[in-house]
Amino acid sequence: MRVLLLAGLGALLCAYYWDDKFDPASLQGARVLLTGASAGVGEELAYHYARLGSHLVLTAQREALLQKVVGNCRKLGAPKVFYIAADMASPEVPEHVVQFALDKLVRGSGAGGGASSGPGDGASRTSSGLTGISGPGGLDYLVLNHVGAAPAGSWARRAHATRWLMQVNFLSYVQLTSLALPSLTDSKGSLVVVSSLLGRVPTSFSSPYSAAKFALDGFFSSLRRELDVQDVNVAITVCILGLQDRASATERFRGITRARAALGPKAALAVIRGSATRASRVFYPWRFHLLCLLRGWLPQPPAWFIRQELNSTATAAA
Repeated sequence: MRVLLLAGLGALLCAYYWDDKFDPASLQGARVLLTGASAGVGEELAYHYARLGSHLVLTAQREALLQKVVGNCRKLGAPKVFYIAADMASPEVPEHVVQFALDKLVRGSGAGGGASSGPGDGASRTSSGLTGISGPGGLDYLVLNHVGAAPAGSWARRAHATRWLMQVNFLSYVQLTSLALPSLTDSKGSLVVVSSLLGRVPTSFSSPYSAAKFALDGFFSSLRRELDVQDVNVAITVCILGLQDRASATERFRGITRARAALGPKAALAVIRGSATRASRVFYPWRFHLLCLLRGWLPQPPAWFIRQELNSTATAAA
């Protein structure tokens, strides 16, 4: 019976993913604020948006890498590209980033390049109760992709590490959303949250990171319902991705997990397709969808199963 059920679920998922209504032309001229754009899937997202003719504001912590990505986006045909170096561990930074994006993409100040910005000079309240900065027109896409990563291991459970991770991986997402939501509402735009399988299926030795990702899933799932009830036409797409093929992620989990890294360009394209069609969720690789559906059957996997994915000796020593 379970074999038949698995086969049926697989067939439904295949039919779902083959029903592709993605129109690349819909992204031409779109105004996009993308975080975590200096490496990995964020960098690939920037390149895809550039090829499709979107106007971009890119942000990340490492300015040198960000400048390289900006230059590549211009070569790929992006009509406008701006950048702002920002560290999301600081609670004051999200307001500066959203203000900068609205100034460059919505209010039309500046012709290109990068800068820093000051605090917002205006605020409004949407029907959802989230306070934000408003402007004429609005952003079309807010793509939240930045991530703060701590090395895997038992030491990462310490309170200060958890506090830092929650600020970068969860609270800054909430701040950016609340500030940009009025502008997204004006344009009937889309909010894209790049998350992780660890926000749906917990694993060992990643407690703070997994906690932040579970918080993202709960917050944005609830917000999606609130906006729907209040007839606010802003789509929320939560993207469940695997371990990305950026050097930092691969090095961080080297010797600890046997999971393979996902391909950045393909994962980024899956994110763009899903958000452009206003899908509620994106899974890449697609088998993660099946894994999440089956989680209820095995909520507490036995230790022997976990050991197949983890090198527990290396983890304990980390």
